[in-house]
Amino acid sequence: MRVLPVGDDALLVEVSSGEEARALHTELLRRRAEGALSVREIVPAARTVLLDGLTDPARLATELTTSEVPPAPPRARETVELPVRYDGPDLADVAAHWGVSPEEVARIHADTEFSVAFCGFAPGFGYLTGLPQSYDVPRRATPRTSVPAGAVALAGPYTGVYPRSSPGGWQLIGSTDTVLWDHTRVPAALLSPGTRVRFVPVGSS
Repeated sequence: MRVLPVGDDALLVEVSSGEEARALHTELLRRRAEGALSVREIVPAARTVLLDGLTDPARLATELTTSEVPPAPPRARETVELPVRYDGPDLADVAAHWGVSPEEVARIHADTEFSVAFCGFAPGFGYLTGLPQSYDVPRRATPRTSVPAGAVALAGPYTGVYPRSSPGGWQLIGSTDTVLWDHTRVPAALLSPGTRVRFVPVGSS
């Protein structure tokens, strides 16, 4: 674990794996809920956790580097199901990269239970893990200037769903009509770190 100061009242904690980041995030949320930690924001990422709005960052930095973080508890069993049409423009390219048919890409993806490792890029965008490393895919050599909302995409070890139209370089394999971010909903984001996700195939039109 490496703890780096960020400005006057924030820390960036670097760990060696996504599972360690999840465990640290869970522990820090527990401490805050119990009143043992005063912090405004706790933001997990792939291998880091950012703590912003600390009252005594130096003291916490010392505590973190000298204490042991318990393993994260098993994830909750509740699963968000996202209906998906496997009709993406990059489906054939992903199939070629995997050495299977487009139909097999859809089957493999839909048979996988994903979990949200962390969120970022845009409000409501979750980085979902679950596919074996052998199914990692590269980003597109030339990003698209506009990816439609609801696009289901792959990049590296992650699956993601674009919550709104935006530029993007991920490989698009499908689409969903599910709203990932709705500011009138509580919470606004459908997906949050730790959420389990399954993609349910529906018709192509």
